[in-house]
Amino acid sequence: MIPSNWYNIVPDLPAPPPPPLHPATRQPIGPDDLAPLFPMELIRQEVGQERFVPIPQEVLDVYRLWRPTPLMRARNLEKSLGTPARIYYKYEGVSPAGSHKPNTAVPQAYYNAQEGVRRLTTETGAGQWGSSLAFACAQFGLDCEIWMVRASYDQKPYRSALMRVYGASVHASPSPVTQAGSKVLAEYPGSPGSLGIAISEAVEVAASADDTRYALGSVLNHVLMHQTVIGEEALGQLEEMPDVIVGCTGGGSNFGGLVFPFLREKLAGKIDPVIRAVEPEACPSFTRGRYAYDFGDTAGLTPLMKMHTLGHDFVPDPIHAGGLRYHGMSPLLSHMYELGMFEAVTRSQRECFEAGVRFARTEGILPAPEPTHALAETIAEALRCKESGEEKVILTALCGHGHFDLAAYERYLSGEMEDFALPQERIDEALSGLPA
Repeated sequence: MIPSNWYNIVPDLPAPPPPPLHPATRQPIGPDDLAPLFPMELIRQEVGQERFVPIPQEVLDVYRLWRPTPLMRARNLEKSLGTPARIYYKYEGVSPAGSHKPNTAVPQAYYNAQEGVRRLTTETGAGQWGSSLAFACAQFGLDCEIWMVRASYDQKPYRSALMRVYGASVHASPSPVTQAGSKVLAEYPGSPGSLGIAISEAVEVAASADDTRYALGSVLNHVLMHQTVIGEEALGQLEEMPDVIVGCTGGGSNFGGLVFPFLREKLAGKIDPVIRAVEPEACPSFTRGRYAYDFGDTAGLTPLMKMHTLGHDFVPDPIHAGGLRYHGMSPLLSHMYELGMFEAVTRSQRECFEAGVRFARTEGILPAPEPTHALAETIAEALRCKESGEEKVILTALCGHGHFDLAAYERYLSGEMEDFALPQERIDEALSGLPA
């Protein structure tokens, strides 16, 4: 069954997360500070203390196009590994956009439409979020304008085509249509772009028009809360509770959506799984970033959020997992990581694609580059079980399919794909620009 409520984990945490700060005053922001960007209902969800938030009927009606999503056991993968572990995955690639992102795009479009908004702006990395918001806006009669990170725009042309099919307009970011984009192009004409730059462009346009608001596909509390439909469904579908839960992390929505309901049960003493986040070696905000207040975008237009960050000026190398190329991490997840509520590890690009190919050849589903990070760690955990003889239950989220990523798989199969070793000097340089 589709859950009737989203789960807000904040009231169950042992300590409250630090508040976001106003970029000018450095004081905690209030609802009025967020009103130019978000509808009031989403602001209430962002700061709310209600543990369970009812899902509107209009949102449930759209969810029924693809939810509940299947929970599957990867028996062929287990067999190929020769492991005693039992591997389960929650498959979100059955949505119209092919990923988990419509779980939040649909309610965001709905709440904006309810408040009379005419247009939504946003950024997108790999294109999954842009596709999802374009789809959601079509469901509720909203215009949609999207800035897609240049590296992904060039790598995945059919993602932007899908956004246009759904009715959105799409720009490669950095673009000449905004002040933020024009400034970057003037300094770095060949910039591959970043999610931070694309966010600056989308926020700039949204803040300049009364009938326009901004939508974010990850990072913020309300976004992670909407994604908890994943974990709530998985709790009801599993016949045995997991010993290990693995998820990829970029901004944090897929990971939070899967693990928050399980963390609720863990905090209540009912289960005790190891929970592990996996991020790319080329953009390791948890494992090599600093826990500090920073801007969510490059131009410094957003509130200051305390999070694990590589610095808002950091531009990641153009890895194919475009959805994980974000300089920061969800403030809520960052706070929970500081509390020791889960682990974090990194994986290189080629070992992730190796895992993706293995999964496709055994389970038949081609994963998007983002969840191959979780698959690589899942396979590593299963092989550790093979060595030790432990019969662990492993759960992961396959947050999207890779049908738009075949060019990346072709580069891997042809031997042209490279790993990106991130020098500490680049991180230090970007962190030197953190706001005081």
